[in-house]
Amino acid sequence: MSQRFGGRYSPNADPQARPVAPAKPHPVGARVNLLFAVPFLFAIGAFFKSPTGLALNLTAFGVLMLAAWLAREGVLAQAAYDARRVARRPAIPRKIFASVLTGLGLGVATLPAGLGAALTLGGIGAVLHFGAFGPDPLADKGIEGVDDFATDRAARALSEAESYLRDMADAIKRSGDRELMRRIDRFSANIRAFFQVIEDDPRRMTAARRYLGVYLMGARDATVKFADMQHPARDASVRADYSALLDDLEERFAQRRDALLADDRTQLDIEIEVLRERLAREGLRANN
Repeated sequence: MSQRFGGRYSPNADPQARPVAPAKPHPVGARVNLLFAVPFLFAIGAFFKSPTGLALNLTAFGVLMLAAWLAREGVLAQAAYDARRVARRPAIPRKIFASVLTGLGLGVATLPAGLGAALTLGGIGAVLHFGAFGPDPLADKGIEGVDDFATDRAARALSEAESYLRDMADAIKRSGDRELMRRIDRFSANIRAFFQVIEDDPRRMTAARRYLGVYLMGARDATVKFADMQHPARDASVRADYSALLDDLEERFAQRRDALLADDRTQLDIEIEVLRERLAREGLRANN
C-alpha cells in the first residue's frame, strides 16, 4: 500500500511537529574536515620521493591525521562544555595537542629542506592551527559546591537516559508511522529539557534518579513492544494507549522539572532569610 509523504515542513504537517527554533549547526565544520584532507597531499607525494622522503612524508601523514582527529574531538568537547552551565574542563587539552602535532607533522615533512625550514614551517603551522581553533577550556565552569562524585553520577545517568531516547526513536521507525515518529521527536525534545535541569546542577540527580532510570527505561521497553506489535499489523486502540502513555510521561517530567526548580527557589529564600536573621542578631543589618 502506498503511503502519503509527510514531514515537519509539509503543508499538512502537525504544527507542533515544526521546529520552534532554528537548528544549531554541527560544531564539526569545514575547517575540521579540511584537516583530514590536507595530510593526503603528503601521502600521495611520498611515492614520488626517495626512500628517506617516503618515510618522512608517511610519518607526516600519520602525525597530521592524529592531529586532525584530536582537533575534531577537542571541538566536540568544547561544544559540550559551552552548552552546559555546569561543566568540568576536558581531562585532555585535545586542541592544544593538535596544534603541537600539526607543527610537528609539517616540520617532519620539510626536514629535507633543512632544520631551519622545518622549525619555521612547523612553528607557523602550530600557531595558525592554534589561532584557528583556540585553546581548550582550562577551568571548570559553575562547579562550586558540586563534588566529583555527584557530577560523574549525573553524567552517567544522563548518558544512559539519552540511550533510551535513541532506542525509542529507532524502535518507532520500524512501525512506519510518520506521525508517531514526529511525536517521539517532540517527546525527546521535552524530556531533554528535563535533562538540562540536571546538567545545570548535578546535585538534583538524587531527586530525579527514578525519572532518568525507571521511567525512561519503561518508556523504551513499551516503545519496543509497541513497534513489534504494530509491524506489520496495526491496532488503533493500542496506538491510542501508547500515545496516551507518552502524554502522561511528558506531563510527569514537566511537573518534576517545575518542582526541582521551585525547590531551588525555596532553598534560596530560606538561605537568604537565615542570613538576614544572623546579620540582624549581630547588629550588622539596619532595622527597617
